[in-house]
Amino acid sequence: MEISGMDVPVVKESPVARKPVGKTGVLLVNLGTPDSPSVPDVRKYLREFLMDGRVIDIPYAQRYMLVNGIIAPFRAPKSAKVYREVWTENGSPLKYYGEIAERELQKQLGSEFVVKLAMRYQNPSIDAGLSAFQQLGLTEIIVIPFFPQYASATTGSIYEKVMAIVGKWQVIPKIEFTNSFLDHPKFIEGFAQRARPYMDRESFDHFLFSYHGLPERQIRKGDTTGQVCKLGDCCSSLHAQNQYCYRAQCFETTRLLVKALGIPEGKYTTSFQSRLGKDPWIKPYTDDVIPELAQKGVTSVLAFSPAFVADCLETTVEVGVEYRELFEKHGGKRWQLVDSLNDSPIWIELLVDLVQKARQS
Repeated sequence: MEISGMDVPVVKESPVARKPVGKTGVLLVNLGTPDSPSVPDVRKYLREFLMDGRVIDIPYAQRYMLVNGIIAPFRAPKSAKVYREVWTENGSPLKYYGEIAERELQKQLGSEFVVKLAMRYQNPSIDAGLSAFQQLGLTEIIVIPFFPQYASATTGSIYEKVMAIVGKWQVIPKIEFTNSFLDHPKFIEGFAQRARPYMDRESFDHFLFSYHGLPERQIRKGDTTGQVCKLGDCCSSLHAQNQYCYRAQCFETTRLLVKALGIPEGKYTTSFQSRLGKDPWIKPYTDDVIPELAQKGVTSVLAFSPAFVADCLETTVEVGVEYRELFEKHGGKRWQLVDSLNDSPIWIELLVDLVQKARQS
């Protein structure tokens, strides 16, 4: 470039990463809970939950008749009774621990972030959380489903709901999703910390890792190649071809926890609970494994439920009470449930890590 006979060098500016100019929204999403343990509120919750096409993945008309004609009317009174067993003075434990996570994460992240708790079904709703973010004009939104392992019926459903809402916005900010955190060191260490006090006090004959179940058809649908999923030894390792397989991720979680706790081979089992309907669900079934353990002479079991980060009906009642009774019925003597992460400091540290990783991507 020449000015008045002088050569002036052209200076090229080096690219600078654009930093967010506003706040970042963090949406923490768990499955959901009834507003109260009353039969009407439980029925309302079951209808919303089970009408999700990713939860019961059958044609809409069949799903509508099944949920509204059979499941919700007849299951709601029984489920309400169980919900009353886990309800506390703080309400639903799942919601209570979620509120603690929301509050503590906000403290850790500071004023550059706005943290909101939401439930996929019922309240506080995803719609309300995202609406609050929209009104604040946030630079970006980070969505963290509270599910360690990915499944279409859980994390996938949250993705779909969030995208359906923001897809109607005129201005859509940057959105990052956490897919899973089954192998995050702080997730593994969090459950190990919960288990060690029990293991230090006494020895256990066996260690059971019980995960929420899914219909086999949903696992097969996730194998887009049609070549990998055999619902057997294909889950013995986690790799690129089966990285989104819920069953394979559960087995990987077990392997990592076993290593962290130094549990010997042959002393642990991975199984699946909470079946619904007559179609086959992923195996082995926990309620089949427990009698077999007792019949083999196992008298004491330390049980884990690592598909949940907060204690709820499926952990406290199903694993902690119902499976203990089943174990004792078949001759077992000692059954101990390991607490979920709940309000542990390492759980909040894990959430901070997930936010920071999402913001850097």
